[in-house]
Amino acid sequence: MKSVSLLLCLLLLLLGAPVAWAQKILFSGRVTEAATGQPVPFASVFVRGTSQGTTADDHGRYQLIVTGPVDTLVASAIGFAAQKRGVASAPAQQTVHFSLGSGSVSLGEVVVRPRENPAYVILRRVQQHKARNDKRNLRAFEFESYNRTEVSLNNLPDQISRRKVLRQMTQVADSLGISRDAQGKPVVPIFASEVLSRFYQNNEPLRKREEIVRTQMRGAAPREGSVVSQIMGSSFQDWDFYRNWQQLLGKDFISPIADGWKFTYEYELQDSVMLGPNFCYQIGVKPRRPQDLAFTGTIWITTDTYALRRLDLAVSPEANLNFVEQVRVYQEMAPTPAGGELPRRTRVVIGIKPTKGSTGVLARFTTVNSGFVVNQPKPLPFYDRPLETLASAFNGPKDFFDQNRPDSLSREEQATLMVLDSVRQLPAVRSLLELADVAVNGYYRVGKVDLGPILTAYSFNSIEGHRFRVGFRTTPELSRDWLLRTYLAYGTRDGRFKYGLRVQRVLDRRRWTVANFEHRQDLDQVALLDNDYALENPLFEASARLGNISSSRPLRRDLTTVALQSDLFRGFTQRVMLRHQQFRPLYPFAYYTQETRPGAPTNDHFDLSEIVLESRYARDEVLVENNQNRRTAIGLKRWPVFTLRYTLGVDDVLGSDFRYQKFNLLIDQSIRLGQLGRTDYRLDAGYIPSTVPYPVLKTHLGNQSPFYNSGAFNLMRYFEFVSDQYVAFRLENQFDGFLLNSLPAIKQLNWRLVATGNLLWGSVREANRRIIPQEDPVNGGPLPSFRPLGRTPYAEVGYGIENIFKVARVDFLHRLTYRDAPGARTFGVKVSFQFKL
Repeated sequence: MKSVSLLLCLLLLLLGAPVAWAQKILFSGRVTEAATGQPVPFASVFVRGTSQGTTADDHGRYQLIVTGPVDTLVASAIGFAAQKRGVASAPAQQTVHFSLGSGSVSLGEVVVRPRENPAYVILRRVQQHKARNDKRNLRAFEFESYNRTEVSLNNLPDQISRRKVLRQMTQVADSLGISRDAQGKPVVPIFASEVLSRFYQNNEPLRKREEIVRTQMRGAAPREGSVVSQIMGSSFQDWDFYRNWQQLLGKDFISPIADGWKFTYEYELQDSVMLGPNFCYQIGVKPRRPQDLAFTGTIWITTDTYALRRLDLAVSPEANLNFVEQVRVYQEMAPTPAGGELPRRTRVVIGIKPTKGSTGVLARFTTVNSGFVVNQPKPLPFYDRPLETLASAFNGPKDFFDQNRPDSLSREEQATLMVLDSVRQLPAVRSLLELADVAVNGYYRVGKVDLGPILTAYSFNSIEGHRFRVGFRTTPELSRDWLLRTYLAYGTRDGRFKYGLRVQRVLDRRRWTVANFEHRQDLDQVALLDNDYALENPLFEASARLGNISSSRPLRRDLTTVALQSDLFRGFTQRVMLRHQQFRPLYPFAYYTQETRPGAPTNDHFDLSEIVLESRYARDEVLVENNQNRRTAIGLKRWPVFTLRYTLGVDDVLGSDFRYQKFNLLIDQSIRLGQLGRTDYRLDAGYIPSTVPYPVLKTHLGNQSPFYNSGAFNLMRYFEFVSDQYVAFRLENQFDGFLLNSLPAIKQLNWRLVATGNLLWGSVREANRRIIPQEDPVNGGPLPSFRPLGRTPYAEVGYGIENIFKVARVDFLHRLTYRDAPGARTFGVKVSFQFKL
């Protein structure tokens, strides 16, 4: 064996192998500002003239392994003068810190043509090669993805940091060595998560799938299985600057290499540098208008393939965003043999601060992708579940990520995780988390059940008087496949008990096959029937259901439902429901039961037995299952979402009184308009070719409250119009900063324009008009009836301003038709409140 080893050494020497030169030296340290001592995030540290280099993290820390002789390291960052530091070839581990002073950026040698920015030539070639370099050019790709999220509080005022909860958390942070900020104020970690997953994408047609293999949350974390706990993976960290628009914080930011790059950005060719094996152009970018939703910073473009190799971008502090103090994105791209570029490493830092001097929230996101496989597509049924969390994802050894983390944690990050493991055990922190859970979910957990909803425990209206309600729901700790919800309510004025019971059973999670049973006896209103999708504004709903509800025609409603739904294939959900209802109006009401003539028999109540078939198709929609066995759609409605419902009423079944049919079509979509913002529209059409009393017809939702509701006709009175055939079209455009960002006296306010429009065509057949008597057959006098639309459609338009004081929206509305109707308001001003970045 010794002779074999000696022979190998001799062969290496004879072949000229540079054994002595293969020495590796590990350099580490920190890059800071000379003036303030603050870290310089994402600074470049490299050996000039070679491909050896690295990038510091968002704390300014770096690690660089150098092979071969080296005598000088260089650190550089945009806005700072580069600094050289002499180093030795020994020892094998060395600490080298850099302190950068401010300075201008030196230009590399470029050829400037008359009237031509040299960066424009490069950007045009980027556009020419964009299709080949875009990952969407690949047939398919997959990779392992690791995602880490860290959230902390900063800029804590003294009076807040002295509070019991934060004082205890600060003490733990200080004891474990968490650095304070430049003003000496504590930085308190509150939440961290780590997610390991496998991500797949097919491009022809577009299909995505992510398998969450393992997830772990620390600190003030949501419950395991919640929606938040599942959207920390690669699907929701997809920073792709080859797309024209990058969605960030619910807004659309234009990419520096978008098709319309020249109209939004200014470019400066700064240098030519080596990044790994690639020679790259270094180009500075900044928006032409600081208030635009665009980026400022640096991009690196390869000189041979004109691919985006690296970017270091930030959002301008003057951008029209609420509560956002900073946004910084750093990304490294990796080429593939097939030509497309895939993200190898992404770091994102987002700072949120409600006001200038208030406590802020700092979030750091780190994504590391590896094990790239390209052009090996899976069968299309493989992508039917876009997001799947393995049952074992929440279980496993606590040191799983210590053994499987693809990058190393800094000392600060290690201390952060230790702090989060410690503070969750503090009694004050546990109490705070319980309070936050009640505020977000509306329920208070006791053992394996949730009590609530807390906000419905007390209310008041003109029928019931003081209404008291108690209820609970089961949790996944009791059963993951069964869910029980129940409540009991009592009104002091009517002296009646009301109750509701709902049981849900998940039969198959892969195709989301779910069975439901519900029975409820409670107070309801004709004006709100069949309008559940429009009750999206809690202020409006509270106003409509509380106080004097006589104008919306109250009734007692007994409801029993048995339903089954299943996904037949991805995006297509089929639902079958059997429903029985009893209507007992609490206002003067009657209808003819046989002939429609004065003196004919009438009745003042009715029962319905129905079969409801519903089909819903949403192309490429991503649905996330929460821990209450409900699914939530994540992301924009880039494709129209179609919902078709057919209702068949059968008579003489369980005492039902009518045979009828209903047809309904609903179409929703959200459309990006680039600089013009985003448009949401909804088309709602219905047809009822049967003769039934008006509570069974379509009552169009009006709004007599002071609060704007995008799902209602905001200048229509409650129960003003009823139809048995109708088409309603709603349109809302949010312009974001368009126009107002260009007005000198207005742009500093960060106001945003909105425009709305509502159109409604409808009618009622003569048979459905005659079924209601004109006089009360019991007490005499005129009987409350209903009003159909005429040949002219109902129309209202609005314009408004949102983002007033960052939370308020004011809409100015004009009613264009039926202006002479009794009680009609031709102009109105309504407010709403929203938290939008």
